[in-house]
Amino acid sequence: MALILPESREALAEGLAARGYIVDDALAMSVFLALRMRRPLFLEGAPGVGKTLLARVLAELFETRLIRLQCYEGLDISQAAYEWNYPRQLLELQARGGRSEGSSVATEGLFQEAFLLKRPLLQAIDAAHDRAPVLLIDELDRADEEFESFLLELLGDFQITIPELGTLTARHRPIVVLTSNRTRDVHDALKRRCLYHWIDYPSLEKEVEIVRRRVPGLADHVRRRIVAFVQRLRREDLSKLPGVAETVDWAEAIAHLGPDDLDPGLVGATLGFLLKHHDDIERVRGALVEQLLADRA
Repeated sequence: MALILPESREALAEGLAARGYIVDDALAMSVFLALRMRRPLFLEGAPGVGKTLLARVLAELFETRLIRLQCYEGLDISQAAYEWNYPRQLLELQARGGRSEGSSVATEGLFQEAFLLKRPLLQAIDAAHDRAPVLLIDELDRADEEFESFLLELLGDFQITIPELGTLTARHRPIVVLTSNRTRDVHDALKRRCLYHWIDYPSLEKEVEIVRRRVPGLADHVRRRIVAFVQRLRREDLSKLPGVAETVDWAEAIAHLGPDDLDPGLVGATLGFLLKHHDDIERVRGALVEQLLADRA
Protein backbone atom coordinates (compact mmCIF):
# COMPACT_ATOMS: atom_id res chain seq x y z
CA MET A 1 0.00 0.00 0.00
CA ALA A 2 1.54 3.29 -1.12
CA LEU A 3 1.56 6.29 1.17
CA ILE A 4 -0.72 9.15 0.18
CA LEU A 5 1.54 12.20 0.06
CA PRO A 6 0.32 15.77 0.66
CA GLU A 7 -0.51 17.69 -2.50
CA SER A 8 1.49 20.75 -1.50
CA ARG A 9 3.96 21.98 1.09
CA GLU A 10 1.13 24.02 2.63
CA ALA A 11 -0.94 20.87 3.11
CA LEU A 12 2.10 19.14 4.61
CA ALA A 13 2.69 22.04 7.00
CA GLU A 14 -0.96 21.93 8.07
CA GLY A 15 -0.78 18.19 8.68
CA LEU A 16 2.34 18.56 10.82
CA ALA A 17 0.88 21.53 12.71
CA ALA A 18 -2.24 19.53 13.51
CA ARG A 19 0.06 17.13 15.35
CA GLY A 20 1.87 19.89 17.22
CA TYR A 21 4.89 20.33 14.93
CA ILE A 22 5.28 23.85 13.50
CA VAL A 23 7.46 24.29 10.40
CA ASP A 24 8.52 27.39 8.52
CA ASP A 25 8.29 27.63 4.73
CA ALA A 26 11.87 26.48 4.15
CA LEU A 27 11.57 23.32 6.25
CA ALA A 28 8.15 22.55 4.80
CA MET A 29 9.67 22.82 1.31
CA SER A 30 12.58 20.50 2.20
CA VAL A 31 10.33 17.84 3.72
CA PHE A 32 7.82 18.08 0.86
CA LEU A 33 10.52 17.66 -1.81
CA ALA A 34 12.20 14.81 0.09
CA LEU A 35 8.86 12.98 0.12
CA ARG A 36 8.06 13.71 -3.53
CA MET A 37 11.55 12.90 -4.81
CA ARG A 38 11.85 9.90 -2.46
CA ARG A 39 15.18 11.14 -1.17
CA PRO A 40 16.59 10.85 2.37
CA LEU A 41 16.35 14.06 4.41
CA PHE A 42 19.48 15.06 6.33
CA LEU A 43 18.79 17.45 9.22
CA GLU A 44 21.48 19.30 11.13
CA GLY A 45 21.09 21.73 14.00
CA ALA A 46 21.65 22.23 17.69
CA PRO A 47 20.24 19.65 20.12
CA GLY A 48 16.60 20.17 20.98
CA VAL A 49 15.43 22.06 17.88
CA GLY A 50 13.06 19.28 16.74
CA LYS A 51 15.07 17.11 14.35
CA THR A 52 14.14 13.78 15.95
CA LEU A 53 10.58 14.90 16.64
CA LEU A 54 10.00 15.58 12.94
CA ALA A 55 10.55 11.91 12.10
CA ARG A 56 8.13 10.84 14.84
CA VAL A 57 5.46 13.26 13.64
CA LEU A 58 5.90 12.11 10.03
CA ALA A 59 5.23 8.54 11.17
CA GLU A 60 2.05 9.77 12.88
CA LEU A 61 1.02 11.79 9.83
CA PHE A 62 1.30 8.80 7.50
CA GLU A 63 0.09 6.30 10.11
CA THR A 64 3.10 4.12 9.53
CA ARG A 65 5.80 2.47 11.58
CA LEU A 66 8.75 4.47 12.94
CA ILE A 67 12.03 2.51 12.91
CA ARG A 68 14.78 4.27 14.86
CA LEU A 69 18.50 3.64 14.76
CA GLN A 70 20.19 5.53 17.59
CA CYS A 71 23.83 6.05 16.61
CA TYR A 72 26.76 5.85 19.02
CA GLU A 73 30.50 5.36 18.95
CA GLY A 74 31.40 1.81 17.92
CA LEU A 75 28.12 1.12 16.11
CA ASP A 76 28.67 -1.57 13.48
CA ILE A 77 26.75 -3.54 10.85
CA SER A 78 25.70 -6.33 13.21
CA GLN A 79 23.96 -3.82 15.48
CA ALA A 80 22.62 -1.52 12.77
CA ALA A 81 21.67 -3.83 9.88
CA TYR A 82 21.81 -7.58 10.49
CA GLU A 83 23.60 -10.54 11.97
CA TRP A 84 23.18 -14.26 11.64
CA ASN A 85 21.36 -16.11 14.38
CA TYR A 86 24.24 -18.44 15.22
CA PRO A 87 22.53 -20.25 18.14
CA ARG A 88 19.58 -21.12 15.93
CA GLN A 89 21.90 -22.21 13.12
CA LEU A 90 23.77 -24.44 15.57
CA LEU A 91 20.54 -26.03 16.77
CA GLU A 92 19.55 -26.65 13.16
CA LEU A 93 22.93 -28.28 12.50
CA GLN A 94 22.54 -30.53 15.51
CA ALA A 95 19.05 -31.50 14.39
CA ARG A 96 20.39 -32.43 10.94
CA GLY A 97 23.39 -34.31 12.29
CA GLY A 98 21.82 -37.72 12.35
CA ARG A 99 20.14 -37.35 8.97
CA SER A 100 23.09 -36.54 6.74
CA GLU A 101 26.66 -37.73 6.58
CA GLY A 102 27.98 -35.06 4.18
CA SER A 103 29.00 -31.84 5.89
CA SER A 104 28.12 -29.73 2.84
CA VAL A 105 24.61 -31.18 2.77
CA ALA A 106 24.24 -30.74 6.53
CA THR A 107 25.05 -27.02 6.36
CA GLU A 108 22.99 -26.34 3.26
CA GLY A 109 20.31 -23.71 3.72
CA LEU A 110 21.66 -22.25 6.94
CA PHE A 111 22.21 -18.82 5.38
CA GLN A 112 18.61 -17.90 4.61
CA GLU A 113 16.37 -15.11 5.84
CA ALA A 114 14.89 -17.49 8.39
CA PHE A 115 18.23 -17.41 10.23
CA LEU A 116 18.73 -13.66 9.86
CA LEU A 117 18.34 -11.24 12.75
CA LYS A 118 17.10 -8.01 11.19
CA ARG A 119 18.29 -4.81 12.84
CA PRO A 120 16.77 -1.35 12.12
CA LEU A 121 18.33 -0.70 8.69
CA LEU A 122 17.30 -4.08 7.30
CA GLN A 123 13.88 -3.81 8.94
CA ALA A 124 13.35 -0.53 7.08
CA ILE A 125 13.70 -2.16 3.65
CA ASP A 126 12.00 -5.45 4.58
CA ALA A 127 9.91 -6.54 1.59
CA ALA A 128 7.29 -7.87 4.01
CA HIS A 129 6.15 -4.30 4.79
CA ASP A 130 2.76 -3.45 3.31
CA ARG A 131 3.67 0.26 3.32
CA ALA A 132 6.76 2.42 3.65
CA PRO A 133 7.98 2.97 7.22
CA VAL A 134 9.82 6.04 8.51
CA LEU A 135 13.49 5.25 9.18
CA LEU A 136 15.15 7.61 11.65
CA ILE A 137 18.97 7.44 11.75
CA ASP A 138 19.45 9.60 14.82
CA GLU A 139 22.60 11.53 15.77
CA LEU A 140 24.73 10.15 12.95
CA ASP A 141 27.62 12.34 14.09
CA ARG A 142 27.99 10.13 17.18
CA ALA A 143 28.85 7.08 15.04
CA ASP A 144 32.33 6.44 13.62
CA GLU A 145 33.13 7.77 10.16
CA GLU A 146 33.59 4.20 8.85
CA PHE A 147 29.92 3.50 9.54
CA GLU A 148 28.90 6.17 7.02
CA SER A 149 30.42 4.10 4.19
CA PHE A 150 27.98 1.29 4.88
CA LEU A 151 25.04 3.68 4.63
CA LEU A 152 25.89 4.78 1.09
CA GLU A 153 24.31 1.72 -0.57
CA LEU A 154 21.18 2.01 1.55
CA LEU A 155 20.70 5.74 0.98
CA GLY A 156 21.54 5.58 -2.73
CA ASP A 157 19.66 2.46 -3.83
CA PHE A 158 17.55 1.50 -0.80
CA GLN A 159 19.15 -1.91 -0.69
CA ILE A 160 21.59 -3.88 1.46
CA THR A 161 23.96 -6.52 0.15
CA ILE A 162 24.55 -9.53 2.40
CA PRO A 163 27.49 -11.65 1.10
CA GLU A 164 25.95 -15.01 2.02
CA LEU A 165 22.46 -14.14 0.81
CA GLY A 166 22.65 -11.52 -1.95
CA THR A 167 21.09 -8.09 -2.31
CA LEU A 168 17.85 -7.26 -0.52
CA THR A 169 15.90 -4.33 -1.98
CA ALA A 170 13.01 -2.35 -0.51
CA ARG A 171 9.58 -3.02 -2.00
CA HIS A 172 8.35 0.24 -0.46
CA ARG A 173 11.06 2.86 -0.11
CA PRO A 174 11.19 4.06 3.48
CA ILE A 175 10.97 7.73 4.38
CA VAL A 176 14.50 8.30 5.69
CA VAL A 177 15.40 11.07 8.14
CA LEU A 178 19.00 11.44 9.30
CA THR A 179 19.92 13.83 12.10
CA SER A 180 23.20 15.32 13.30
CA ASN A 181 24.09 17.70 16.12
CA ARG A 182 27.26 18.55 14.17
CA THR A 183 29.73 17.38 16.80
CA ARG A 184 31.78 16.33 13.75
CA ASP A 185 31.47 16.77 9.99
CA VAL A 186 29.60 14.11 8.07
CA HIS A 187 31.23 13.03 4.80
CA ASP A 188 30.13 14.74 1.58
CA ALA A 189 29.49 11.40 -0.13
CA LEU A 190 26.66 10.74 2.30
CA LYS A 191 25.27 14.26 2.14
CA ARG A 192 25.12 14.09 -1.68
CA ARG A 193 22.59 11.28 -1.39
CA CYS A 194 20.30 13.39 0.77
CA LEU A 195 18.37 16.62 0.76
CA TYR A 196 20.03 18.81 3.38
CA HIS A 197 18.36 21.22 5.78
CA TRP A 198 19.71 23.15 8.77
CA ILE A 199 17.14 23.63 11.55
CA ASP A 200 17.86 26.75 13.55
CA TYR A 201 16.30 27.95 16.77
CA PRO A 202 12.82 29.28 15.97
CA SER A 203 11.76 32.90 16.01
CA LEU A 204 9.97 34.26 19.05
CA GLU A 205 6.54 34.03 17.43
CA LYS A 206 7.11 30.52 16.12
CA GLU A 207 8.35 29.26 19.49
CA VAL A 208 5.39 30.88 21.26
CA GLU A 209 3.09 28.99 18.86
CA ILE A 210 4.94 25.72 19.50
CA VAL A 211 4.50 26.15 23.26
CA ARG A 212 0.84 27.12 22.79
CA ARG A 213 0.15 23.86 20.98
CA ARG A 214 2.21 21.67 23.30
CA VAL A 215 1.19 23.30 26.61
CA PRO A 216 -2.27 24.79 25.99
CA GLY A 217 -3.06 25.49 29.65
CA LEU A 218 -0.74 28.49 30.03
CA ALA A 219 -1.94 32.08 30.04
CA ASP A 220 -0.83 33.95 26.91
CA HIS A 221 1.33 36.51 28.74
CA VAL A 222 3.07 33.78 30.80
CA ARG A 223 3.73 31.74 27.67
CA ARG A 224 5.28 34.73 25.93
CA ARG A 225 7.41 35.56 28.97
CA ILE A 226 8.69 31.97 29.11
CA VAL A 227 9.73 31.95 25.46
CA ALA A 228 11.24 35.42 25.61
CA PHE A 229 13.36 34.44 28.62
CA VAL A 230 14.62 31.29 26.88
CA GLN A 231 15.47 33.21 23.72
CA ARG A 232 17.50 35.75 25.71
CA LEU A 233 19.19 32.89 27.56
CA ARG A 234 20.43 31.51 24.23
CA ARG A 235 22.46 34.68 23.70
CA GLU A 236 24.54 33.93 26.80
CA ASP A 237 27.87 32.09 26.76
CA LEU A 238 26.70 28.74 28.15
CA SER A 239 28.03 25.19 27.88
CA LYS A 240 24.73 24.01 26.35
CA LEU A 241 22.01 26.30 25.13
CA PRO A 242 18.40 25.28 25.84
CA GLY A 243 16.57 23.90 22.83
CA VAL A 244 12.87 23.99 22.00
CA ALA A 245 12.43 20.70 23.85
CA GLU A 246 13.70 22.38 27.03
CA THR A 247 11.37 25.35 26.46
CA VAL A 248 8.38 23.00 26.24
CA ASP A 249 9.47 21.06 29.34
CA TRP A 250 9.91 24.27 31.32
CA ALA A 251 6.58 25.63 30.13
CA GLU A 252 4.86 22.42 31.24
CA ALA A 253 6.51 22.68 34.66
CA ILE A 254 5.41 26.31 35.01
CA ALA A 255 1.86 25.32 34.00
CA HIS A 256 1.79 22.78 36.85
CA LEU A 257 2.85 25.50 39.31
CA GLY A 258 0.20 27.91 37.98
CA PRO A 259 1.80 31.33 38.58
CA ASP A 260 0.27 34.58 37.33
CA ASP A 261 3.70 35.68 36.06
CA LEU A 262 7.39 34.77 36.17
CA ASP A 263 9.53 36.03 39.04
CA PRO A 264 13.26 35.53 39.82
CA GLY A 265 12.59 33.04 42.59
CA LEU A 266 10.42 30.80 40.43
CA VAL A 267 12.84 30.96 37.51
CA GLY A 268 15.88 30.28 39.70
CA ALA A 269 14.19 27.26 41.29
CA THR A 270 13.29 25.70 37.93
CA LEU A 271 16.45 26.41 35.89
CA GLY A 272 17.20 22.68 35.82
CA PHE A 273 14.49 22.30 33.19
CA LEU A 274 16.44 24.60 30.86
CA LEU A 275 20.11 24.11 31.73
CA LYS A 276 21.83 20.76 32.15
CA HIS A 277 25.23 21.89 33.47
CA HIS A 278 25.80 22.99 37.06
CA ASP A 279 28.17 25.79 36.01
CA ASP A 280 25.53 27.20 33.63
CA ILE A 281 22.88 27.18 36.36
CA GLU A 282 25.17 28.92 38.83
CA ARG A 283 26.12 31.53 36.24
CA VAL A 284 22.52 32.36 35.38
CA ARG A 285 20.93 32.15 38.84
CA GLY A 286 20.62 35.44 40.67
CA ALA A 287 21.41 38.77 39.04
CA LEU A 288 21.37 37.44 35.46
CA VAL A 289 17.91 35.94 35.93
CA GLU A 290 16.63 39.32 37.11
CA GLN A 291 18.30 41.06 34.18
CA LEU A 292 16.86 38.66 31.59
CA LEU A 293 13.39 38.89 33.12
CA ALA A 294 13.50 42.68 33.21
CA ASP A 295 13.91 42.84 29.44
CA ARG A 296 10.26 42.17 28.64
CA ALA A 297 9.08 41.00 25.23
